[in-house]
Amino acid sequence: MLGRVDFNGGQWLVESMQPHVSMRFKGMFKGIPEGSTPPFALRDRPDMAVDLDWFMSRYPLDLTEHAAARLAEGLAAYHRARDQLGRLMRPDYTPTLSPGFRDGTSPFPYQLRAAEMLRASGRLLLLDDVGLGKTVSALAAISDGWGLPAVVVVQPHLSTQWVKEYIERFTHLRAHAVSDRNARTLPPADIYLFRYSNIGAWADYAATLGHKTVIFDEIQELRHGQATEKGRGSAAFCDAATYRLGLTATPIYNYGSEIYAIVQFIAPGALGHWHEFLTNWCTSHGSHWLVKDPAALGAYLQDEGITLRRTNEDAEVASTLPPLSKVVLEVDWHEGDVETDRELQRRLAQRVLSGGWHDRGQAARELDLLLRQETGVAKARSVAAYARTIVEAGEPVLLAGWHREVYRIWNEALADLRPVMFTGTESVPAKNKAKAEFMEGRSDLMIMSLRSGSGLDGLQDRCANVVHGEFDWSPQVHAQVNGRPRRYGQLRPVTAHYLHVDGGSDPVLMEMLGLKASQSHGILNPYGGEEGATPTDETRIKQLARAVLERARANV
Repeated sequence: MLGRVDFNGGQWLVESMQPHVSMRFKGMFKGIPEGSTPPFALRDRPDMAVDLDWFMSRYPLDLTEHAAARLAEGLAAYHRARDQLGRLMRPDYTPTLSPGFRDGTSPFPYQLRAAEMLRASGRLLLLDDVGLGKTVSALAAISDGWGLPAVVVVQPHLSTQWVKEYIERFTHLRAHAVSDRNARTLPPADIYLFRYSNIGAWADYAATLGHKTVIFDEIQELRHGQATEKGRGSAAFCDAATYRLGLTATPIYNYGSEIYAIVQFIAPGALGHWHEFLTNWCTSHGSHWLVKDPAALGAYLQDEGITLRRTNEDAEVASTLPPLSKVVLEVDWHEGDVETDRELQRRLAQRVLSGGWHDRGQAARELDLLLRQETGVAKARSVAAYARTIVEAGEPVLLAGWHREVYRIWNEALADLRPVMFTGTESVPAKNKAKAEFMEGRSDLMIMSLRSGSGLDGLQDRCANVVHGEFDWSPQVHAQVNGRPRRYGQLRPVTAHYLHVDGGSDPVLMEMLGLKASQSHGILNPYGGEEGATPTDETRIKQLARAVLERARANV
């Protein structure tokens, strides 16, 4: 006998397994610790019966009568789900789900498609563009009682928004928001909201909560996997759940290999173990890993029903959104605001291009920090003047930046406009206060960090102009900011203003932002073609270093 399988209490129990079979078994079922020995317990997820059946085609195991019956049921359910997923992906899909939403509210058909896909497969990474209502899609799946209780993990500043503007507005579900790290027995609720900042402290409690579904809002927070406390805590809640949903428009910020960690939370094992993923999908690029064929990976994830993505241009959603226009404008460089050390920049650029591995990495970080802050400061007053023009014309403005010194200049130059701050420095109460002052008209100018507004909703009721006063390397970050006012409920066209200077880091960054990032473009849009993909044969910092040296030679 190679091994014996029973089914009891919602788990597959594998025991009496021969050592060589045990080794193979642990290699396939990633949740089993590497050094453990039988008996093994596996949670009965929707695809588990298929995996067990496939394994037993190579290593026949003895099944108890109960296990054999459950295996047959599981295989039939899996194939029914695959057939259902095929129907849900068809262009002529018609919703059949009737969610338990409040009277007067209802999801769009494309949001119901996502809800039904989660219910069919038990796992989904929803990658819809910013503003398409991923939160509504999530609630549509569970609002009639399916998959409850549910755990929702959010960024700290979005907890109140989830409760007040979504759960209470659209559903009849009871929500309990957990704001601390003091693990304890929680009161009965339909939805428990945790934060990425406290989820790690509740890891040991996850198995006792009894939740069926776990939903990760802005799941890019987990792109570093279980190397972080929030990753380890999130994994504990995943292990205790039957259904898993991840929401984000930006699953990766820079490197395609970040998608591996995110998929592991939603569909563990779908990309193999880490070294298999690197071997089969990636190529090394300095100290990072790039996906060799992002479009192929994106197609695989979509075809397997693991990911679903709709863009603003898709026919089924285009009618629900306002148009977006972009204004790209060169502004003045204010030399008096910056302290420029051209010789230091030149030396750092040379080290980036010709130094040893460790020396290159350190020089790259220093050059990136030096040039981007210098550039932001040099154009800060021009950006402030431009934003003032829009505000004084009667239009509220969302002003996006990154560096504290840039914020200081903006606040000084625009003090009479009473700007409010929504950046990485403010506490959650301070952010909520800033949003309230902006939304209530006590300020017409919100200064937001490029990476601090993920998931923020409601600005579409107040603002239609976004001014990008500093730039990020990732085009997806700018897309997130543009999506804050460009979503359902916006009654006017949205304009994104990109203000740049002819110097510093802007020329290289503008080139990057004018194209689609190759890694995210292929994974998110596998069937969208290669037009506009950024070449990956050189790192972004090397491009910056070359630009510095070219300017140095031109000024000799």
